Amino acid sequence: MEMTDSMSKRPAPGDTLWNSVIDIPLQDQVLRRHPFFNFNTKPVAFRSDVKQFHGKEILFYVVIALLMLFALLKLGFAKYFNDLFRVFFRTTLKQRQIKEQLIQTPLPSLIFNGFFVASGGLYANLVLHHYDFTPVDNFWLQYLYCCLGLSIIYLVKYVGLKICGWLFNMQQAADSYIFIVFIINKIIGISVLPFLALLSFTDGTTHVVSLVVSWCLVGSLFLYRFILGYATIRNEVRFNLFHFFLYLCAFEIAPLLLIYRLLLFFL
Repeated sequence: MEMTDSMSKRPAPGDTLWNSVIDIPLQDQVLRRHPFFNFNTKPVAFRSDVKQFHGKEILFYVVIALLMLFALLKLGFAKYFNDLFRVFFRTTLKQRQIKEQLIQTPLPSLIFNGFFVASGGLYANLVLHHYDFTPVDNFWLQYLYCCLGLSIIYLVKYVGLKICGWLFNMQQAADSYIFIVFIINKIIGISVLPFLALLSFTDGTTHVVSLVVSWCLVGSLFLYRFILGYATIRNEVRFNLFHFFLYLCAFEIAPLLLIYRLLLFFL
């Protein structure tokens, strides 16, 4: 049986079945006349199934940076970190000795205070955005203002307590209360870290539950600060609970109400 040649041959110039065009390459003409594949039409474009999200890339990297910074601080200042939580939970009888050790390490104390400003400022900014209270259109500019606000509040508190301790000859009591205030601030800066991720990248019920739980946590820490401060100062200065309540109203609650009033007035 004779086998026929299956190779495609170039048609002769006079072949009526296929008139070749001299200006077009032969391979292009062959593809255009393919019986099974239509190479003569425009290719079909397919969309990728990969989801692309826009708008929170920088926020994601900032949250990751805060988590990595916390990990580095915990590794770099492990002893300070452990002593910090020992004093907070009062798990040892050597409170005065550990307190003196914490006071004598100003560098990690300053860095952890800065970490509190960074994480606390982001938490405050996320809460403001949750309630659509955005006096500044730029999210990161408002974050900067929140950090500056926290820094100014606690700088004024620090200077005010120092001056009051000097005026009334109660430097030791003032230093003890300042120590407690900034210890609790450091714990707050660490405690709100998981809520930063939840408030940044969740919505609906999860977002609301995270917000309420974070409020309860921060409120409990502030309440613990007041109780711990009262118990500590009571051992050094004789005063009643009413005087301490007046201090809270004058130095803790009134400045916050004043700042809120100023924001409403200017914004």
